[in-house]
Amino acid sequence: MAEANRTAEINRTTRETDISVTLNLDGSGRAEISTGIGFFDHMLEGFSRHGFFDLDCRVKGDLQVDGHHTVEDTGIVLGQAVARAAGDKKGIRRYGSFILPMDDALVLCAVDLCGRPYLNFDCVFPVERVGELDTELVREFFYAVSYSAGMNLHIKLLDGVNAHHMIEAMFKAFAKALDMATGFDSRVTDVLSTKGSL
Repeated sequence: MAEANRTAEINRTTRETDISVTLNLDGSGRAEISTGIGFFDHMLEGFSRHGFFDLDCRVKGDLQVDGHHTVEDTGIVLGQAVARAAGDKKGIRRYGSFILPMDDALVLCAVDLCGRPYLNFDCVFPVERVGELDTELVREFFYAVSYSAGMNLHIKLLDGVNAHHMIEAMFKAFAKALDMATGFDSRVTDVLSTKGSL
């Protein structure tokens, strides 16, 4: 089973950020990212590549304040794009999970595209910053994605020493789990729910 044009384009402008995101769930992993925070760009590129999502993300934020609005609002818009691109969710697996190793880091990510937002984020970082990204903003990003997409999202650090590796493993594990959850299963003829809708 396949469905054409699982893409979304979202634009969001506030006094704090100006964001444009285009997402194709059935892409090849092509990314054009510019957020003003180099390490965050790198994480979104990894998300795109490892989930096989085509992602164009342009962000102008009030970085003279700090990175909070840029990172959180990008999560909001990306979550909205995921929800819109997934559409009515007919024929998709709905659930996805992945345990991803990256050197010393080992991260578990599980996704349920159920329409009910929830984030369980279990990680304590050993440093406050990686590059120009405050590590506390990683949770804020995933919180924003989960709530604006209406997904149940669990991210758990199973092991790790290096914060760069921890965060990168999170973004890649999320990509793999989301790719699985948005993928089609020929046995799912409508939506995977006893209620008949998601």
